[in-house]
Amino acid sequence: MTSVRDEEAGRGQAAVPVQGGRRAGDEPGSGVVTAFGRQLKLLRIRAGLERTEFGKRMGYSADTVASIEQGRRIPQAQFIEKADEVLGAGGVLNALKEEVGRAQYPAFFRDMARLEAKATALSVYAVYAVPGLLQTEDYARAVFHMQRPLLDDEMIEQRFEARMVRQEVLRRRPAPLMSFVIEEAVLRRPIGGPSVMRETLGQILVTSRSRNVEVQVMPIDREDNAALSGPFSLIDVDGGQRLAYAEVQDLSRLYTDTTYVRTLEARYGILRSQALTPSESVAFIEQLMGDT
Repeated sequence: MTSVRDEEAGRGQAAVPVQGGRRAGDEPGSGVVTAFGRQLKLLRIRAGLERTEFGKRMGYSADTVASIEQGRRIPQAQFIEKADEVLGAGGVLNALKEEVGRAQYPAFFRDMARLEAKATALSVYAVYAVPGLLQTEDYARAVFHMQRPLLDDEMIEQRFEARMVRQEVLRRRPAPLMSFVIEEAVLRRPIGGPSVMRETLGQILVTSRSRNVEVQVMPIDREDNAALSGPFSLIDVDGGQRLAYAEVQDLSRLYTDTTYVRTLEARYGILRSQALTPSESVAFIEQLMGDT
């Protein structure tokens, strides 16, 4: 994926290649994960605990502790919180929780996750699935389970944990302004089954009632659609800069070029005018819930 720094240096907009069904950079073992592992080991040794004893107190095997200390496994939030408590770290490990959480994202999404968490405004056009910020736990798990090539159980848990962490932005204060335009087909596609889809529709409705969130449905029967080229997101960051993000088939691009970002801004504005209004969309989703 092209980073913000690369694009500002005028190096183009290349995408991360897919390698054997795994995205380049998916594997842990570098950066913040390695730093966390080293810090954990130092604190464990300072506390006078062997890996076996520490693992017993944590409820994990010594092998799992070793994998985390060596940066080969990404710890989940619960592990970090408990380790901070068991080792009397005084918040040192908890301070790394957010950054370690982002390491669970596939490499192609990490820059977007970092920007999304601090955005002042987000605009999302969804074509294939319910946006991650609006997914229920069961819907998210279903999405990861159906991916091909298949993800192993540990990777599914990492991706799921990361998706739930992303949703913290919905509860952040000050709250970012959020706009979602969702294709009708997305809301009719019963990912996870009818009951999971019904629960997801309910969560979309609940979220749409927040003052900072607007959800609009793009009906299938609309003759005009300003964005047939695919899904994208607009991200406003501190300082008034607006960026754009687009993703397809595990490849992604983060755009900073002002001219292109303005093109996507225009498309999104037209999409909103073509879609149902927020109140009409609420009524539409309520009707869908009655049909499921």
